[in-house]
Amino acid sequence: MLRTVSMMQPYLFPYLGYFQLIAHSDAFVLGDDLQYVKASWINRNRVLVNGQPKLLTFPLRKGEQQDSINQRWLCDDTPKEFQRLLRTLELAYARAPHFEQTMAMIRQILANPERNLAKFTEYAIRCICAHLQITTPFRIGSELGLPARMDKQERVISIAKKLDADLYINPIGGLALYCPALFRAHGLALRFLRMDELSYPQFNQPFVPSLSIIDVLMFNSPSEVQALLKRFSLVEGIEQPALQRA
Repeated sequence: MLRTVSMMQPYLFPYLGYFQLIAHSDAFVLGDDLQYVKASWINRNRVLVNGQPKLLTFPLRKGEQQDSINQRWLCDDTPKEFQRLLRTLELAYARAPHFEQTMAMIRQILANPERNLAKFTEYAIRCICAHLQITTPFRIGSELGLPARMDKQERVISIAKKLDADLYINPIGGLALYCPALFRAHGLALRFLRMDELSYPQFNQPFVPSLSIIDVLMFNSPSEVQALLKRFSLVEGIEQPALQRA
């Protein structure tokens, strides 16, 4: 059996594919020391409101462009922002079949007094994994002792080797970023996770895909979500000699 590792930035309430990646790995690395990217999914996501996707943003204190995720903080008005979020979810999902148990978990997450973005997000992801009985162990990127500045591929390969991995899995969105030949040269296999096209009932309306895990949990029981976690394929990367390094 290949030992599998994957890594992602810590996202707040990410989409289902994020949890597919965690569930299919023997170890999952939260890249808290990766650079914070403005207008990314690190501190925002989408839910269903009146049949349409609505963007939710968790405001942050001002920071520097070069800051890593673990150097960013939720804003001073976070309690008010969380109350707005709860009201939005209550109005949007009150008739959803799994509203009560999902809202209980979300309230637990939002009650966390931690304001560091990376640590708050880590807590949220761990709570969702526990809710779904995902037992994959987490590692925190900043605790792995890597140099502050590394090439993206070198960083991933170094982490995989530190964790004695044989296989690194990346979301399909990174297909053009990694070179299979370079990974093979280091004794590592490389695969990309592609989530199947799937749907579930959303108030008897046309299905809106790619929403936050919040939406998935509102309409599916934990056991149903566990079945959805298996709905993916692993695909090989694209050979790109230009990405190889000496």
